[in-house]
Amino acid sequence: MQVTKETMSEKYLGLLVHVGQSKTGTFGYLKDRIWKRIQGWNEKYLSWVGKEILIKAMAQAIPTFAMGCFDLTKTLCDQIGAMICRYWWNNQEGKHKIHWLSGEQLMKPKEDGGLGFRDIHHFNLAMLAKQGWRLLQNLDSLCARVLKAKYFPNSSVLEARQKSGMSYTWRSILRGIGIVKKGMIWRVGDGVGLNI
Repeated sequence: MQVTKETMSEKYLGLLVHVGQSKTGTFGYLKDRIWKRIQGWNEKYLSWVGKEILIKAMAQAIPTFAMGCFDLTKTLCDQIGAMICRYWWNNQEGKHKIHWLSGEQLMKPKEDGGLGFRDIHHFNLAMLAKQGWRLLQNLDSLCARVLKAKYFPNSSVLEARQKSGMSYTWRSILRGIGIVKKGMIWRVGDGVGLNI
């Protein structure tokens, strides 16, 4: 085919190809996208219900795809959560509003007195645990076979350990597998144990 040049893109399917040392800086583009989207909403025309729907349907949904593959730092997740809370209590028509509830209270379920906003960090860990669960359930999938051949060829995914030179994606999935192991029912000999 006589290809003389190869172009490397920074992103593939919307995710970064290379993750650098500074994770907060690397995933800062998520914060920028959320901020740009939030700034586009003219809040004086929105009711409180409209604001809540926009936050849940747009601002909290933007990082979901990246959270399924990468362990975003707690710092970045807290910054995104703070940005969402600032928008919720934002100035309207030049009036400064009082923050009547803390961010933690806003993230509680409605039946517990909150607004049901997501805790971004906990949601990120849940998404990574879901990836670990998929590896456990679909051992014959292409993804599971490739990861097994590279990172845990002589053991199960539950026994996989960190090693030098592993990708950030695999390091993130290992964190999710650790969460799965904390709440998983497993078979010990003839009995059944609960690993909490």
